[in-house]
Amino acid sequence: MSKSNEYCPSRLHGIWALTNRELKKWYKAPVIFLLSIIQPIIWMGLLGKAMNIGALIPKVPGIDPGTVMQQTLGTSDYFSFMAVGMIAFTALFTTMFSGMSVVWDRRLGFLNKVLSTPVSRAVIIFSKVLSATLRSMFQAGLIIVLAIAFGLQFGGNFNPLNILGVFAIMFLVCVGLSSLFIAITIRSTRMETPMAVMNLINLPMMFASNAFFPTKFMPDWLQTIAQYNPLTYTTDAVRQLLIFNTDYTQLALDFTYVGIFSVIVATIGIVLSWRFLSK
Repeated sequence: MSKSNEYCPSRLHGIWALTNRELKKWYKAPVIFLLSIIQPIIWMGLLGKAMNIGALIPKVPGIDPGTVMQQTLGTSDYFSFMAVGMIAFTALFTTMFSGMSVVWDRRLGFLNKVLSTPVSRAVIIFSKVLSATLRSMFQAGLIIVLAIAFGLQFGGNFNPLNILGVFAIMFLVCVGLSSLFIAITIRSTRMETPMAVMNLINLPMMFASNAFFPTKFMPDWLQTIAQYNPLTYTTDAVRQLLIFNTDYTQLALDFTYVGIFSVIVATIGIVLSWRFLSK
């Protein structure tokens, strides 16, 4: 065979083509794209401002509500505490749909066509992981902008470069969560399966973390669960970067835990794709 007839598929080209296809279903659908923007606004405006925890602290002479909030939450403003938790909340809910995408492609017959090409099965899975990660990171940036508009109070040693750290931890946790949901639903042929998985996992995983409430005030058994929850470490890392006085030792621990979680789950997802991803 002559060199002109040889076909050497580029792995990066395959990743880009499949990832771009997934992203087009998002940004070329005006309603879906608009809803992805409106959703953080609703949560920030309603939940963030409605849960005025500071107003529950009795106005007793000699007791400063701001000091109590600082000692309890690490910040004097509950909205700032909750707004950062919204970033992890959005990451979880966006990545959950990556598993549904595999089932949908199988039912429409698109998966059969891709599996008939020289593109690696790992590339097929990673493209879905990457598209969900990029969508989550976009919404995370949007949440930060909205939170600033609503009155987010940055920490004393906040640096604009810390935003890059926020996107780094978001990338890691989204890769891990997307791989997790894909691994759970990779053999499914029914849309009800990923829906059932999402309903089973999403809220327990969210509330068994520090997204909306400090874990140190939870029951002991729930604290044990929270300390293994990657969302706990993700939210803590973002708070360290944005609203807390940064503890770099704790920040390094957060990145290490989420990074290990991401690598392990992504590896499992790739192995399962080679074994179980079929037409």
